[in-house]
Amino acid sequence: MSAEYSTRSFKREDVQQKWYVVDANGKTLGRLATKVASILRGKNSAKFTPHTDTGDFVVVVNASKVKVTGKKAETKVYFHHTGYPTGATYTKYKELIAEKPEVVIEHAVKGMLPKNSLGARLFTKLKVYAGADHPHTAQKPTVIEI
Repeated sequence: MSAEYSTRSFKREDVQQKWYVVDANGKTLGRLATKVASILRGKNSAKFTPHTDTGDFVVVVNASKVKVTGKKAETKVYFHHTGYPTGATYTKYKELIAEKPEVVIEHAVKGMLPKNSLGARLFTKLKVYAGADHPHTAQKPTVIEI
């Protein structure tokens, strides 16, 4: 086997990580989350390596204006357990989108990332804001249309 056909495995230092801004205004929650998770993972790049953090940073704005299809706005429920007996809490989508709209997008994206330490590191590169303003203008993020 010659060296010209070998698969290249990239390290975190080999990849220049970029910043992207995604506007969630009017976007469907699941479709938005899949695109964001793909960018966080680095699958939009030719330098994708499955076991390494080769993804980019993503800033999601207007999280309060994301939409869901069908009857999910009335029926979708988020479950959390504290770990103590009778520690189960159920939160409806309408309540959560009114109080903390960032959590809705974070929950959807986190479920699409790997369930290990790599997924935890990738999740820290997601920044979600309810409104149109964000404090990451110094990083000069590129606007992406999804």
